[in-house]
Amino acid sequence: MDDGQFWRNEYAIETSATVETVWRIFCDVPAWKDWNAGIEQIDIDGPFAAGTWFTMKPPGEEALRSQLIEVRENACFVDETRVGDLVIKVAHRIEPLGSAHTRIVYAVDASGPQAAEIGPAVASDFPEVLASLARLAEAQADKK
Repeated sequence: MDDGQFWRNEYAIETSATVETVWRIFCDVPAWKDWNAGIEQIDIDGPFAAGTWFTMKPPGEEALRSQLIEVRENACFVDETRVGDLVIKVAHRIEPLGSAHTRIVYAVDASGPQAAEIGPAVASDFPEVLASLARLAEAQADKK
């Protein structure tokens, strides 16, 4: 599909926080709004596990329903949001880089109508979100 029906990109940051620290932050879904400025309100309908739905409201926009479609402890989780025929999947990966560093990767795939326009809009704040996540993880690591 090269007619604007598919878009993919990845964003990454390295941190001195451990994989486990980052994972704990990911699992605390209600607190995502504390470090992700793109979330005004978020509610999860069950455990942080594949198949669980959550509702996320970006500031000034309608709430979106998303589903966790893959969850692998201390490694990654993938969520999927469908709006009509448009599908947005975001993989949140945690990659150990040795004893003192971890890479956090957000990989976004958009497919369907207007994916080439909507994908970049969805991901536009990912660099800031990753920076905020890394700062929080490092601050939590420093407290231990």
